[in-house]
Amino acid sequence: MGKIVMSGPQNVSLDGVVQDPGGEEGFELGGWFTRFGGADLAEWSEIALAEALRAEAWLLGRRSYEFFGTRWQPRSGELADRLNSMPKYVVSASLEEPDWGNTTVLRGDAVTDVTKLKEELDGEIVVPASHRLGRTLIEHDLVDAVRLVVFPVVLGTGERFFGEACGSKPLRLVESRTIGAGLAFLTYEFVHNA
Repeated sequence: MGKIVMSGPQNVSLDGVVQDPGGEEGFELGGWFTRFGGADLAEWSEIALAEALRAEAWLLGRRSYEFFGTRWQPRSGELADRLNSMPKYVVSASLEEPDWGNTTVLRGDAVTDVTKLKEELDGEIVVPASHRLGRTLIEHDLVDAVRLVVFPVVLGTGERFFGEACGSKPLRLVESRTIGAGLAFLTYEFVHNA
């Protein structure tokens, strides 16, 4: 049975904002990834490669799929080669023709389709950046773990990783370490049936 992990790694501000880390979405506080990651991003890149190499597959919402596909398809190198070749599953009712290699579109009910996917695959099914999809999966107790990279900034506003609809979900810290001089890398497992 597969294990669903929200990672990639998952970048968040200290107050949990995930909106527009790269600055391409037009969010007034966007671009915080580079601005507050600085020299630590070299070590962050090593973690991103390790995450991709350990993943059995990626599971994405349509918007994240299109963002990553556009970004990684034209590239080469160890991380790009891994992302371009790994199995990818996209939860979408509107995506007609996936153009990123090795992609399967899950067009039905997200909870039903992801439950079935978890039963069919072994290893980690990583959900990168797709926080809306992740919230749905968390609500239905399908996420096993989250791996967060916390950036040293409080944005005060913006879309947050955990939404109000998630409700109370107990987690257990299983690993914490620093990345470079200023980023925190935290791994939590959900405590199901607590």
